[in-house]
Amino acid sequence: MIFRKLYLFLFFCICQSVLAQHDSIHNLKVVEISDLQLKDYSDSQSVLKLPDSIINKNQSSLTSLLNYNSVIYFKENGLGMVSSPSFRGTTAQQTAVVWNGININSQLNGQTDFNTITTRDFNSIAVRAGGGSSIYGSSAIGGSIHLNNTINFEEHFSNTLRLNYGSFNTFGGNYKIDASNGKFSVQVSVSRNSSDNDYDFVDSDSKNLNGQYYNTSLNAAVGYKINEANFLKLYSQVFEGERHFSLIFPSETPTKYQDLNSRNLLEWDSFFGKFVSKVKVAALSEKYKYFGNTNSDIYTYGQVRTYIGKYDLAFDAGDAIKLNAVVDFTQNKGEGSDIKNEQRNIGSASLLFKHKLTQKILYELSFRKEFTNNYKSPFLFSLGTKWAASDFYTLKLNGSKNFRVPTFNDLYWQPGGNENLKPESSYQAEIGNEFRFAGFKVTLTGYYIDIKDMLRWIPNGSVWSPQNTDKVRTYGGEALLNWSKSFGKHHFILNGTYAYTVSEDMEKKKQLIYVPYHKATSSLGYSWNKLAVDYQCLYNGEVFTRSDNNSRYNIDAYFVNNASISYDFGKKDSWILGFQVLNLLNENYASVESRFLPGRNFNMYLTLNF
Repeated sequence: MIFRKLYLFLFFCICQSVLAQHDSIHNLKVVEISDLQLKDYSDSQSVLKLPDSIINKNQSSLTSLLNYNSVIYFKENGLGMVSSPSFRGTTAQQTAVVWNGININSQLNGQTDFNTITTRDFNSIAVRAGGGSSIYGSSAIGGSIHLNNTINFEEHFSNTLRLNYGSFNTFGGNYKIDASNGKFSVQVSVSRNSSDNDYDFVDSDSKNLNGQYYNTSLNAAVGYKINEANFLKLYSQVFEGERHFSLIFPSETPTKYQDLNSRNLLEWDSFFGKFVSKVKVAALSEKYKYFGNTNSDIYTYGQVRTYIGKYDLAFDAGDAIKLNAVVDFTQNKGEGSDIKNEQRNIGSASLLFKHKLTQKILYELSFRKEFTNNYKSPFLFSLGTKWAASDFYTLKLNGSKNFRVPTFNDLYWQPGGNENLKPESSYQAEIGNEFRFAGFKVTLTGYYIDIKDMLRWIPNGSVWSPQNTDKVRTYGGEALLNWSKSFGKHHFILNGTYAYTVSEDMEKKKQLIYVPYHKATSSLGYSWNKLAVDYQCLYNGEVFTRSDNNSRYNIDAYFVNNASISYDFGKKDSWILGFQVLNLLNENYASVESRFLPGRNFNMYLTLNF
């Protein structure tokens, strides 16, 4: 009955959109993104935007980009291997990844492997800190990562080709075409990355064995302007890859993992008067094969197909009031060698509101409720305010309730799955202070998160099973720094981040494993005419690897530096040749126990814009 009511409401809203097409039309921007909630309802929280200029200066994996440019800590099982984040001291399953407005966290294990995301496929990437479940649903507890493709209807035509080659026979290639005639807009990119990944360990006679990998991705964003009030958009992405998992000891049996992910989103945008209507239909698929022995054809597998219907109706009463109602329905169908063949249906309704009281003060509210037969979902909310006291100082306050739903593995794994699990839930609050002066922008944020019913797999005799057991308290502070200055033809850009994080089991009073107390990054860029020089630094404090915080097994702190230089040889078009030295100081380090990362290594790249 619940889902029938949601279907009827969705149908009614679409009919309202169609019947209202003859209303007055607003002037439309020529550049459109699908994730408007990120733009319109994030004023009271910290949002770090990484434009394509920063994306192109970093390595192609999402892990590398965010590791060197954000406060998020990453665990990597070796270069190119499985990579998972810890955002504000939470787990990888508590960080949501949002692709053009759609949550794409795995329905199998609840997280996104950040080494399966190629950053050059996107125009902009944003990091939204803090709770966001009332907008983006499950997993948005520590924060969310937003991958966006812009669709530009202004007439243009451009091609970009980037090739890079480096140590360990590492190859990367990306080609992108972006064009529009005012009626159609097309943006298509193809990426390929591969490596033998056989690097020597620093201060050791050993080397990385069985670490080779490759992946290919195809990404498209296509728009069609029906008329001044109606637009059709299609977003599509396919990722296919294979990784051989690195060995700790040469005597281990070599294994490998293949994954195939596809995402397709069709969107119809309508503008009428003060209303904006968005109808979205999406089909997502994730599939993996795990080979316990690379010399054998025997494998285990899992697959989930996801279908989403979403209706978004926004009302804009000028600069003062914005109101956004969203209803959606999601169906997950899972199967595999180790999980039961099951289907899950989830319906939800959200309401978002923003009110600008004066030119300096605004507040925003959002509410969400989900409906499903698999678990009882809590009522979610977020409320925040922003006060721009002066050009020098801005104050932000936000509080929210957020959650993470059990995954297919949690519910249906055989043996051990538990269909009686409750969602994890959290209450959190944060205060942000933003300062601007002399070309500097400094943001200081303090936060507190209280998480209950955290899901853990614990032994039950000889079988492991998930239970709602842990209570976790996370608190700390974050600092972001941006500065840019030009002196004639000399241009300087400075960026920095710092995070202090306490994340403790409230029963044991111990810091969670793989959560450093300290993390810091910095980057300095200098350009003169066609010459550019960049320097990056990453510091991670030591982390515990045992739940009793036994320091004997700690992973030491490390400090990694990268340097690059490039020159644009082009005249009419841009032809950039660059050279990078990664881990310049040859630091011996690992972010996961016994999974060492490369020492000093090199990379050359060529970027052609024409």
